[in-house]
Amino acid sequence: MQSFAERVHANGGDFSRRAVDVLQVNLGRYCNLACIHCHVESGPTRKEMMSRENVESVLRFLARSGIPTLDITGGAPELHSDFPFLVASARRLERHVMDRCNLTVIFEPGMEYLPEFFKRNQVELVCSLPCYSEENVDKQRGKGTFEASIGALQRLNEIGYGQADGDLILNLVYNPVGPHLPPPQEKLEQDYKQILGEKFGIVFNHLFCLTNMPITRYATHLKLRNEYERYQELLETNFNTATLDQVMCRNLVSIGWDGAVYDCDFNQMLDLPLTDRAGGRLKISSLALDDVAGRPIIAGDHCYACT
Repeated sequence: MQSFAERVHANGGDFSRRAVDVLQVNLGRYCNLACIHCHVESGPTRKEMMSRENVESVLRFLARSGIPTLDITGGAPELHSDFPFLVASARRLERHVMDRCNLTVIFEPGMEYLPEFFKRNQVELVCSLPCYSEENVDKQRGKGTFEASIGALQRLNEIGYGQADGDLILNLVYNPVGPHLPPPQEKLEQDYKQILGEKFGIVFNHLFCLTNMPITRYATHLKLRNEYERYQELLETNFNTATLDQVMCRNLVSIGWDGAVYDCDFNQMLDLPLTDRAGGRLKISSLALDDVAGRPIIAGDHCYACT
């Protein structure tokens, strides 16, 4: 297997960050689900949660940096007690807010307010629905999650999300159930829209097809089935040079629940932080945009999944 670094070098060698226009923040690893493919290894028993001090540091950095988009993730970020504070504060700063939502969370106790809260703050929703088949979704995410996800999408549609002529954006995310590549995005989006529309009356804006990242929980899942090596080879074989210019780490900075700074949340889960000249971890509390702009991206063989 040719290393990712060698492959990048063979294709020009430059793999550095450009201007940062997205600040991605992981509020913690606590989640109401424990999905097989989750690279964060989130679940109901995880205790890691961002402190209020770090949430406020995120907002101060957002204000002084001018970064236009805040991308909030988890775990289920909505289960963090400071989620509404972070969203509302970012909107007062006139930042665009995206939320990585698992859909089922709106049915958790105390979360009934979320749909109207999303609408009031014009939050762009990026929602995981790894298949339009109940069997496949429940296999990957747990029994009953498909039914709950459909109910959540219908509720969001009721208040105006996902309408072609509206400004409340509802995007879905597909992940393969098994160790294979996702199909072409445009064709699968058409299938999703047709099937979800005909069966459940659901509409949405776009479908994003993501390749499963062979790290943490999913790597363990593959190794237990003796599929890890084959999957890594599949990713390397399908490397696409054109993607190097478009991967998210080119224009994004990722902040961990503990305030540490990373190139992306995949590197976050592999504990590959950005450091200062003395080798210490960069922290959101003292971060300046110049600390990250133009820096070479820390890459590894897991990066084949993004390319």
